[in-house]
Amino acid sequence: MRQPGRSERLAAAHVRDGATCLWCARPLDGRVPATTDHVIPKVRGGPSWLENEVAACGRCNGERGHRGAVDWLEECERRGWAPDVERLARVLDALAAAIDARGGQRRARPHLDAQRRRLANRRRAAA
Repeated sequence: MRQPGRSERLAAAHVRDGATCLWCARPLDGRVPATTDHVIPKVRGGPSWLENEVAACGRCNGERGHRGAVDWLEECERRGWAPDVERLARVLDALAAAIDARGGQRRARPHLDAQRRRLANRRRAAA
């Protein structure tokens, strides 16, 4: 099975999530170009799969670097931005399901599990 290229994954992320940055909610139009951001960074074993990628603005993608998703989510909130917590939860859950189905990703699993736990704890505390 052929893996889609980066531009195809970015287009699919737009269709799946809408054309806004996950982290700051800026519209990703001609003035703000979209980039693909790995929710679980590649340096932490995150795959280049659609399930691990979201559309983000270049500013957020660049400033986030290799930080964990929940760490960056909290930083975005401190800055007064409006990150999409529900979308992040959906992407993390979809990635976990994809890893369960496809196997592998030994390096990504512990980091993914930790991010899902932290996000669930934040959501429980907020309720």
